Amino acid sequence: MAIVTSASVHDFFAESVDDALRERSVEASSAARAYLIGILEDQAQPARRVDHAIDRPLALLLAEAVAMPRPAERFERLRCLGDAVLYAAGFFRGHFGARGVDEGYVVRMGREAYGRARSVLVAGGAASGAQDADVFGELAEGFDAFVRVFEDVADGTQAMGATNSAGVLRLYERWLRTGSDKLASALGAQGIAPMRKAASGWQ
Repeated sequence: MAIVTSASVHDFFAESVDDALRERSVEASSAARAYLIGILEDQAQPARRVDHAIDRPLALLLAEAVAMPRPAERFERLRCLGDAVLYAAGFFRGHFGARGVDEGYVVRMGREAYGRARSVLVAGGAASGAQDADVFGELAEGFDAFVRVFEDVADGTQAMGATNSAGVLRLYERWLRTGSDKLASALGAQGIAPMRKAASGWQ
C-alpha cells in the first residue's frame, strides 16, 4: 500500500490517528497516541519498514526475542515485534489470513510482545523506564483496539490514494476484504456503488 504524500507526514498521521481514535471510541494516553503516530511515520520511510520483522512464525520470533541475553536487546526485539504485528494487522489485513493465521492468535502475540517489553523496562527500575513501561502496558492491554485504529488509518490512506484507475481498483479490492464503510463511501465518491459486504473476519 502506497503511503499518501503530505506536506507534513507527522500532521497527516496525527490527524488520521485522532480521527480513528474518535470514530472507534478508543481511549489513548498522549504518550500512546504519540507512539502510534511514530510507528506510522516510520513506515512512511522505506528503509525503516517492519515487514521483514514478521517473515517467520510469530511464536518463534517471540521466543527468540525473549531469549536475548541482554535486556536492551531483548526490549528492542520485543518492541519491534509488537510494532510489526500492530502495523501489519492494521494495514495488511490479508497478510496473516492468507497464511492461515487466526486473528486471535495475532492479537495475543502482539499483546505478549508489548507486555514483555514492558516487563523488561519495569525490571530495569529507572524512572524513565517506568514511564515508558506505562505506554507499553497500554499498548498491550489495548492491542486489539489499536489494530482497529490502524485499519481505519489504512482505509483513509488508501482512499486518498485512489487518484487513478489502479488506485480505485486497489480501493475496491480492500473493500472486498474488509467491508469498510469508509472505503464504501470513498468508492461512492468515485461513482462506484459496492453491492455486497465482505465476509466478516480476516481474509
